[in-house]
This record gives sequence, structure tokens and C-alpha cells, in this order.
Amino acid sequence: MASPLVKLPNQIFDYFLVLDFEATCDKAVAPVPQEIIEFPVIKIDARTMEPTASFHEYVLPTVHPQLSPFCTNLTGIIQDMVDNQPPLEEVLKLFHSWMEKEVLNQPNARFIFVTCGDWDLAKMLPGQAQHFGIELPSYFQQWINVKDSFSETIGRSPRGLQSILAGLGIQHTGRAHSGIDDCKNIVNIMRSLAERGHVFHPSDQVKEPNLVKVNKRK
Repeated sequence: MASPLVKLPNQIFDYFLVLDFEATCDKAVAPVPQEIIEFPVIKIDARTMEPTASFHEYVLPTVHPQLSPFCTNLTGIIQDMVDNQPPLEEVLKLFHSWMEKEVLNQPNARFIFVTCGDWDLAKMLPGQAQHFGIELPSYFQQWINVKDSFSETIGRSPRGLQSILAGLGIQHTGRAHSGIDDCKNIVNIMRSLAERGHVFHPSDQVKEPNLVKVNKRK
């Protein structure tokens, strides 16, 4: 929870929807197409930076229904967790119903997705939707990349989720590459940045900070 002694800044959104997909994968070559197998979202109240609701579904891959051992080892998702689950098109309908239940589909609802990187909503979801001919709601077209938020606040470019947590002095919780656990860690990151006075903006509107580049590990 946010410290009662810390005054959080007013945000331009009322709610943040933290999202982190997991998808089919393999060690040597990624399957084509990659398919989402975990679809988690945590809703945060922007006034308190505390979670208020969540959506979490596992998704049946249909082109490559058998998960690779590499994918299971990486994500912790075993075959039984996706077998007999709905495919992406049905999960998107379930998610839309959840959005309606959370009163997020109203014209005056100010919300935005939050991801760690641009892959989830710039590549993964639209790529799979295009492959299967699925029409996506317009609300997936804008998001906050928490890497940009960290860079703008701290002044250096992070490698990924672990380096952001380390840079903020936050202990990682849960399993790495579990979608729902990654969402929980992103929630903690957002709270920490807000306590530092950060106001979150869509990533296409982020101000360019003076970055100290961190070399990527080879």
C-alpha cells in the first residue's frame, strides 16, 4: 500500500489496467504464429495506486496446441492449464464483459493499459488478431510502457522488469515470466514511481529524459 505520509500526484487517468501476456514459445525458433496463453489484467485506482479488480484467463493455442517444454519451463504454464480453455477470440469477449462490469466502457471512463515494453500491445495481440481475422476494440491502441515511465523519472534506460525493480529497490515477488505475477510487480513499480511524483502519460507522449544508457547483457 502507498505510504499515508506520501501525497500522490493527480493522474490524467482514473484507472490503470496493468497487462502482461505470456505466449507460446520455443528455445530455438518461436512458433509462427505466436499465440497468447495467459491473459492477466490488474485494475488500479489512480487516486490510491492500489488494485481494485483483476481479470485472469488462460488461453487455448489453436495452431500449436501443444506447449513446448521450453515454454512450460519459462512460464510455469503446463499443458493442463491451457487444455479446454477458450481460444483468444472467446477470451477477448470475456474481457470485454469484464470491462463492462467494471464500468470501463463508458464514454467518460478515463483508463489506459500499462505494460513493461511495447511487445504485448504493439506486436503480440495485433499480430495474432490479424492472423485469425479478429477485430480488436480501439481501447487496445494506446498504452503506457512502464520502461518509459522509469526512464523519465529515474533518468536511465532499464533493460527490463528485473532491472526496474532493482533500480527502485523493490523486491521481486512471485515467479518470473508468470503473467499475473509480472502484473503484480508492475503494480508495485507504478506505486513507487507515483510516490516519487511521477504522472503517467501514454508512451507516445512521454517526454524524452536525459538517459544514461545501460549496456545490454550479451
